[in-house]
Amino acid sequence: MINKLKMKWFFDDFVYGSIDGAVTTFAIVAGVMGAGLSPGIILILGFANLFADGFSMAAANFQASRARNEYIEMKRKQKEWKMDHQKDQEKDEVRDIYRKKGFKDELLEEVVRTITSRRKVWADTMMKEELGLISGGKRPIYSSISTFVGFNLIELIPLIPFMLFVLIGNTTNHDGAFTYSIMLVASAFFTVGFIKGKIVKKSKTLSGLFTLMIGGIAAMVAYLIGYGLNFLIN
Repeated sequence: MINKLKMKWFFDDFVYGSIDGAVTTFAIVAGVMGAGLSPGIILILGFANLFADGFSMAAANFQASRARNEYIEMKRKQKEWKMDHQKDQEKDEVRDIYRKKGFKDELLEEVVRTITSRRKVWADTMMKEELGLISGGKRPIYSSISTFVGFNLIELIPLIPFMLFVLIGNTTNHDGAFTYSIMLVASAFFTVGFIKGKIVKKSKTLSGLFTLMIGGIAAMVAYLIGYGLNFLIN
């Protein structure tokens, strides 16, 4: 019972949520700064996005994960029906799969007999080798929570300098708050990418720099759009 209730974190969903959260919120910050609006507007738009977009992403991830699991289950039932009603044909498919892997003669037949003698092993083999699908994937609720936590946790970072400046009564030093926001977000982007690189066994520095570059481009586009619109309107 305890194992069933234990929360499982999915790092890929956390990274997806955290990068998107930081990008979208900092894009708002950059866009508002480019338009020359007040820090109060930044906080209002930032926190509105924090909850609305975070929930939207989590809900979308939940639906996508559930749809994928349902698709895999449907394909598995189709495959099991064929195993029951077209047994010889399905055995030939197993034989073809392992023949292409280099098995032949008696060894090939032994492999086919071993796999097809156990229903679950047979179904798992066909799902993976023939369809490229693996059963028992992510639970949608855990996937969506990982996305939501990653989004909201990292999304707060661009807003922290503006929150602090407002709390201490410094509502005029927009550029100072923006500078600190840039520094914090750049660090967050690089850190998330660095950790991602470590998890997937790739260059941590390159992964961090790539993530930083993606976020930087998104922020720059938002800033230029805000600046351009403000220039046209005024």
